[in-house]
Amino acid sequence: MPCPHNEISIVQRSQQQSAVAAAAYQSGEKLFCGYDQEVKHYPEKRGIVHNEILLPANAPRSYADRNTLWNAAEAVEKQWNSQLARRWVLTIPREIPPDQYAALVRDFCNQQFVSKGMCVDFAIHDKGDGNPHAHVMLTMRAMDEHGKWLPKSRKVYDLDENGERIKLPSGRWKSHKEDTVDWNDRKYCEIWRHEWEIIQNRYLEANNRPERVDLRSYERQGLDIIPTVHEGAAVRQMEKRGIQTNIGNLNREIKAANSLMKSIRQLIKNLKGWIIELSEKRKELLAEKAAEEAVFLPNLLMKYMEVRKAERSDWTRAGQNRGTSKDLKAVSEALSYLQRKGLSTVEDLENFIETSGKSAADYRKQMKPKETRSNVIDAILAARTDCKECKPVYEKYQKIFFKKTKEKFKLEHPEVARFEKASAYLAKHPDDKDSTKKELLQEQAKLVDEIADLKVPLTEVQEDLKKLWDIRYWVRKATPGTEESKEPPKKQPLKEVLQDKADEKRAQKNAPAQTKHKQQDMEL
Repeated sequence: MPCPHNEISIVQRSQQQSAVAAAAYQSGEKLFCGYDQEVKHYPEKRGIVHNEILLPANAPRSYADRNTLWNAAEAVEKQWNSQLARRWVLTIPREIPPDQYAALVRDFCNQQFVSKGMCVDFAIHDKGDGNPHAHVMLTMRAMDEHGKWLPKSRKVYDLDENGERIKLPSGRWKSHKEDTVDWNDRKYCEIWRHEWEIIQNRYLEANNRPERVDLRSYERQGLDIIPTVHEGAAVRQMEKRGIQTNIGNLNREIKAANSLMKSIRQLIKNLKGWIIELSEKRKELLAEKAAEEAVFLPNLLMKYMEVRKAERSDWTRAGQNRGTSKDLKAVSEALSYLQRKGLSTVEDLENFIETSGKSAADYRKQMKPKETRSNVIDAILAARTDCKECKPVYEKYQKIFFKKTKEKFKLEHPEVARFEKASAYLAKHPDDKDSTKKELLQEQAKLVDEIADLKVPLTEVQEDLKKLWDIRYWVRKATPGTEESKEPPKKQPLKEVLQDKADEKRAQKNAPAQTKHKQQDMEL
């Protein structure tokens, strides 16, 4: 299935980041940065299969050169905390032919970014490991008709009810800043994600692929699927080395439970359709005054045996015996299963499937809060780690008195934002304030075990439904008018026919001569 991942970030000078360096990384080219007078080159980067620059009509043609474009974008930004570029990482569906990757990304960028006046620099990375993706860089400023960079914002004076400017006690006029373009509006994050989803699906459809991309969360899609927990680089490395982690174990249990529920839902859906069909056939039989017993499941299974026997009429005797023996064993097990479950009529079957569906949903309902709680424990432990690591920097930040100095310090030290975010999360869970790390890990391990225990009855429900799925085929085979009943008889495998004939010849050759004479006399 196509991966819905996409990620948006900002290249910020306050984080010691460089637009030229980002462009060099994604394109694989050697670029010179005029801001810090350094060459940016990442020779170890592999798998770059395409890179391209897209320009709006009013952009200087010289910006088609990557080095010129991003040095110009950096040169116009004078502040120490300037935002230099917007970056996207977009996963490309591997179901689309590789020769269409560039066209897919180009179409998307032209429609959503170039049309609004942004310069676009994109590259496609594909190492052949099943993870093709695109890196897209966008300029942050608009241009005028002559290709000159415009200001990002402008000063707007606030007005009173009479339309007059408002004077502050300091003697200055009250004002605020307004962006000259709305590219930073959060609504575009949702819009662009949705448009990327649409264009991917269009390309999938054009290539006659059944897969579709849906970038909505499981909850917004209305799906009863629990998302896995973010593992992070450290956990991934440990799992890769064969070291099992709590997060890894939890994700394995979540994936297994989701897979089970998906299988169960599909089986129930198909079996319900079969029950409706079987009920209709029953009405037809009764309308024709056929024996009511003919629609009982055991009777239909025995009729299936007769149908299969008739289909093998042209098989070798040994082949007929083997087939009958195999069918007899399978049907006997099915009859025994139906007897154990107390299923003999269509109504019994319908009630059983309904009960199975409710049982599966109930088990899943019990699992959800445990999985959610385990996720919370992971988040609490991560937040505590962030608080511990970032506390010294945050304490320095708190001691700064002047507002501008404080803001600058916060921008230069991402630890401040990490500490604030972690503290806010911990404040939402006061009940866990006094719990030690050991206690939380023990609780999480217990939750993982409980989830695994609940998975056992889910598996049993799935096995029951699989058995009913086999019975469904046999019953349909014995019911006139169904697709299965119209299937042509299966021919005996040629290899089996040859083997049976060889065995017969060998048996005749080894038989006593007297028996052979008797057979000949009987034939006469």
